[in-house]
Amino acid sequence: MDIGVLLPTGTAQWGPADDPRDLVDFGRNAERSGFSSLFVNDSLISPRIEALTMLAALAPATRTVTLGTAALMPFLRRPVQTAQSLASLDLLSGGRLTVTVGAGFPGRFGRPFYTLSEVPWERRFTRLDETVALWRALWAGADSFHGEILRFTDVPPMTKPFRAGGPPVWLGGATPAALARAGRMYDGWLPYPPDPADYASGLSDVRRAAADAGRRAEDITPALFVTVRIDEDVDSGRRAMDGYARAAYGMPLADLEKIQAVVTGFADQVLERLGRYVTAGVRHLVVRLGAVDLRSQRDQLGRAAELIPALRTAAGHAAAAQAA
Repeated sequence: MDIGVLLPTGTAQWGPADDPRDLVDFGRNAERSGFSSLFVNDSLISPRIEALTMLAALAPATRTVTLGTAALMPFLRRPVQTAQSLASLDLLSGGRLTVTVGAGFPGRFGRPFYTLSEVPWERRFTRLDETVALWRALWAGADSFHGEILRFTDVPPMTKPFRAGGPPVWLGGATPAALARAGRMYDGWLPYPPDPADYASGLSDVRRAAADAGRRAEDITPALFVTVRIDEDVDSGRRAMDGYARAAYGMPLADLEKIQAVVTGFADQVLERLGRYVTAGVRHLVVRLGAVDLRSQRDQLGRAAELIPALRTAAGHAAAAQAA
């Protein structure tokens, strides 16, 4: 069971006196506290530290944690240059990179970004899959690529990633098409369904698609992106999480909970709810801390770290039950 934390790289998660350079120390502290991965997100929704820049800063400052994106938006970047950047990050981190990708969503979460990137919104999922296929081909030493949308010839040699074949690439999303694509060609699945039962059914579909493609279930990491806040007082905790939802998304908590996995409450309540996702099959939790300044983020990091042993025990019990 891997338990990671999303670094607060966006300005919506900083207080007036916060220094973004402290994020590197935040990552070191998470590693010392027992988290096994550090993730960063990638968006133009609000000002934030660019994802690959943040991971490059973390690579020499950490030793064992996985460094990941949740999720990288490849359409914001040139595909060949991104292959080079990701290979370099994998090399500098000693093979600790995991790349979750996504194609964006309608409304302010997607289409305007395609306009800014001068990339067509149409056929965006085909473009995403081809971009990942291009990366893998270049990481393996290919000098050309011929897809339906992306075509390159005479590509010069690029930096080789630390691992043969490059870092694992996960897919975000939970539509039926995304589940099928995750099973067919991706190394992991990172959705955020509000209901653990939906996670279980989605994972079943991913594994069915994998089997149809001749792949093993264990070839695909079942992960979950979940926003967490732990407090002694439930009501004040929900008020604080509501402030986070409004700052980060411009919507109240009640609306965010309908579309994303959000867990709040006492430590035991949070543990029980996360345990339901573990029982549903999650084996890598990516926890986003519901706080709007770095001091509160550090406090929530410490509270969440205290749940790590119990969550790993729960994962062991769930795996044993499945094996039986």
